Amino acid sequence: MTQERLWQVLDPSWGDPRTLSALLCSSVAAVVLLKWLERRQIQQKMKEARRARDLALEGMEKAAGRFKQENPGTQTEQILSLTMMELVEKLKDGSLSPESILYTYMGKALEVTREVNCLTDFIHGCEDQLQKLKNQKEKGLLYGIPISIKEHIDCKGHISSGGMVKFLGQVKEEDSVIVQVLKYQGAIPFVRTNVPQTMINYDCSNLIFGQTLNPLNHQKTPGGSSGGEGALIAGGGSILGIGSDVAGSIRLPSSFCGLCGLKPTGNRISKLGVVSPIVGMESVVPALGPMARDVDSLALCMKALLCEEMFRLDPTVPPVPFNEEVYTSSKPLRIGYYEGDGYFQPSPSMKRAIQETRKLLQDAGHTLVPFVPPKIDYMVDELFTRGIFSDGAVHLVDCFKGDIVDPTLKSQFNTYRLPALVKRVLAIVLKPIYPRIARHLSALCGVG
Repeated sequence: MTQERLWQVLDPSWGDPRTLSALLCSSVAAVVLLKWLERRQIQQKMKEARRARDLALEGMEKAAGRFKQENPGTQTEQILSLTMMELVEKLKDGSLSPESILYTYMGKALEVTREVNCLTDFIHGCEDQLQKLKNQKEKGLLYGIPISIKEHIDCKGHISSGGMVKFLGQVKEEDSVIVQVLKYQGAIPFVRTNVPQTMINYDCSNLIFGQTLNPLNHQKTPGGSSGGEGALIAGGGSILGIGSDVAGSIRLPSSFCGLCGLKPTGNRISKLGVVSPIVGMESVVPALGPMARDVDSLALCMKALLCEEMFRLDPTVPPVPFNEEVYTSSKPLRIGYYEGDGYFQPSPSMKRAIQETRKLLQDAGHTLVPFVPPKIDYMVDELFTRGIFSDGAVHLVDCFKGDIVDPTLKSQFNTYRLPALVKRVLAIVLKPIYPRIARHLSALCGVG
């Protein structure tokens, strides 16, 4: 009876196959149109971001060109050949001016990015920062040193996208704490550098700003996720940069580009004002840290950052200053080392580097003790992977809504978005054949 009444209410023509076919086709067409419009909107946002980047770099080029024209005697090559410690000394004694160094590195950074595509923005406030330095009575530890900043670290008046459309258009109203401290110490943040989409990638590519190349070999990646930093510093366009690291994002680009990089202990440096597509990581803690051409530059940067100003701006950072006595001590140390951890296969060059380092340390009087990392499979799969993706990568996948997946990330993304049940079934099926992949899939299911 109910069915008969329903058909009485419905239009009889709906039972016509041609009508149903037309409705189905129109529905499919509407879905396709909506998808096309959404994709076009995304591409438009990307285009606008690239145009803003190009305009910013044009302004940077004009500023560098204007200084060069007004100061034809500037010894550009000499400035670029100096180490950071040498620059610091010459800035202190006045034999070099902050202007000559900043505009020299502006020009060089532009050359490098034309070659490898490593810059995403020019920090236009750097020229104001330069003028402020002249009025400061006390010169900070990084007085006059131009610094490059990884793109997801907030700078006032700029966006921090992390290579994702979701974050475009969100202009930051203030500097991140680390940028504020760098300025307090006299540094001049002047450019921002490229990152891979989501920053959970060992490459350095996103669909907004493109692929960054390794300046040492254009057929290779500079590494990720601080790949723009690695490429710029290795190419000579910056002498000190700030990157971030949770799974090698400072260490890998430093290794790939022949640089020095430091991932400090978690929470050693404030992360207030940093964009991330993954939130809630408590057991695996990301860290901000310096990248440079030598260890002395890293040490000076850490000494500058670990100051009362940082502890004041972010009370969650333990107020432990840089320990100069420990750093300069010549007391023999007992150092553990390994050539392989039993999980990742080291390359011959890695083994050779460990062996050479071990010999140098032993010759310096230190005691070197070989050891094997315990429970490495459990640590990587359960503690590390599950610690990063404690929600089964649900939040990360949600960040892709209104975005297009970069080709370098597609295989990862397709794994992340699999339903938890499918991951569990695949883990069971693959366990006898590929136990490591099975454990990884199981860990990606999230906690519980």
